[in-house]
Amino acid sequence: MRAMEYTPRLLASEPMRRCHLSECRAACCLYGVWADRAEAQDILAHAEQIAPHMPPSARDPQMWFTDERETDPFTPSKEVVHTRVVEAPAHYGGTACIFLRADYKCALQVAGEALGLHPWRFKPFYCILHPLDLNERGEITLDDTHSLLDEPGSCLRPDETPHPLVEIFAPELHYLLGGAHYQRLRATLGLDGLPPSDG
Repeated sequence: MRAMEYTPRLLASEPMRRCHLSECRAACCLYGVWADRAEAQDILAHAEQIAPHMPPSARDPQMWFTDERETDPFTPSKEVVHTRVVEAPAHYGGTACIFLRADYKCALQVAGEALGLHPWRFKPFYCILHPLDLNERGEITLDDTHSLLDEPGSCLRPDETPHPLVEIFAPELHYLLGGAHYQRLRATLGLDGLPPSDG
């Protein structure tokens, strides 16, 4: 994955923290996700390794993606396809991405871990990015604090203490920016040499 750029928004500290899976139960998986065409092809090419980690009713790879297509200038193929959304009465909003399991874990991530690969090996870019976002230039940014914390299904929760966003999103930024670029970002904020907090 190419190293990406970020906006000054990520240099801020905000009174928020990451949620825990037990709190949100993967509410972000409500609407599924757009995946680059090459990502979808890669997932399907590894269907034999992924399917055992899928819900029993969703192990047929032909079910995993819809026919929806859109252009996207920020993905390698410049075209994205959509994961199938299924009814999920127990999930936030009553629907979920087909890859969401009953334990609220992503089957793609579980499969990667089971194979001894990076947990995000099969996860689409936009899953990894969330709740971070891209601006019109393709730079990593984040919505305003009020909007993020006011959303019931948000991946973020209010906190009494402001935390640097580069620490709150340390795993994502390290992965998306590249290790060296991420360390330079931390150094810019005087965090060089300090371990990222649990945020």
